[in-house]
Order: sequence, then structure tokens, then C-alpha cells
Amino acid sequence: MPLQDHLPPLNREFVAHFGEMGSRWGINRTVGQIYALLYIADKPLCADEIAETLEFSRSNVSMGLKELQAWRLVRLRHQAGDRREYFEAPSDVWEIFRVLAEERRRREIEPTLSMLRTALLETPKTDAERHAQQRMREMHDLIDRLMTWFDDVQKLAPETALQLMGMGATVTRVLELKDRLTGKAPTARNDKNAA
Repeated sequence: MPLQDHLPPLNREFVAHFGEMGSRWGINRTVGQIYALLYIADKPLCADEIAETLEFSRSNVSMGLKELQAWRLVRLRHQAGDRREYFEAPSDVWEIFRVLAEERRRREIEPTLSMLRTALLETPKTDAERHAQQRMREMHDLIDRLMTWFDDVQKLAPETALQLMGMGATVTRVLELKDRLTGKAPTARNDKNAA
């Protein structure tokens, strides 16, 4: 039975898109599609159901599920009277964002910060090294501040964090209104409306 017979068109489009985007996010197409299917499923699915729906081999599904478990993006569930393992994605989008951010931080940002800290402890011997170390210090300080900010945001209730995100757009609109009222050129901002 072809994929289009297993999923309604809207679901099929979502799953296909996640597969296409997977490589841009550092995961393969199969893992992206498995996650998308679990995310929109109305019940936990076993590996056989995933394989049949997506027309993947059982071994590809098993490997994909292991990768998603390593990222903490799927949860294992058991059903009474059934020996198979079932999987589901967290239903809270904010929780998914937090987990993704924490995992990316652990895998990508922490090693960079560690390398930068080590480099900043070195004594530069040439002007080129002094210049490079200064640039590394700037990078370290920015990443460190962002991580401190992110830690603070992580402690917020989801509703408060969403309000905080909305404030950026509000501040931008207020600054644009101020610029119009004073007749000044738009204040330099890093957004598409700043020109």
C-alpha cells in the first residue's frame, strides 16, 4: 500500500516536509519522517506500524527510533497485554523546544565553549595569536551570555516565555512608531523592517 494510502494528504505533506528538512537540521530523512509521524499521531505507535505507514524497513525504523530516543524526542510506552514497544512524541511543543535546545547545547555549544576556554588560558606568543585570542574571547563572551540568558529563559513558565518572545515584536513596533513621529530615519535593527 503506497504512502499516500496510509496517511491523509495534510499528514503526508507534514511528514514529507520533515524528511526534506532533516538533513538541514543534522538528521537523516528517515529520522525526520519518523519523528513527524509520531508527533502528529493521535496514539503511540509501534515500530511495525511506523514501518508500514512510512514504507521503511523495520531495521531503518529501529535505528531511527534509537536516534530519536538518544535526542530524548520520543518516549517509550508499553500497552497492557502487548509485548511490543510503542513510541510517542511529547505533546507539549515548549518541552520539545527545550529538549532540542538542551541537546544541541550539549552536543554543539558546550564543546565549543570548552575549546574557547582552553584557548583563552594560553599565553599568546605573537601579535597574530593575540589578535586571534581577542576574537576568541569576544566569541566566548557572547556565547556565554547567550547561554546564561537561555538558562534564565528555561526557568520561565511557558506562558511567560511566550510573552517575552512577543515583546520583541512590540519593541520593534514602538521604535518604528517613534521614528515615524520624530521624522527620523528608522533606527538600525537587525530585522527585515529596519531599512
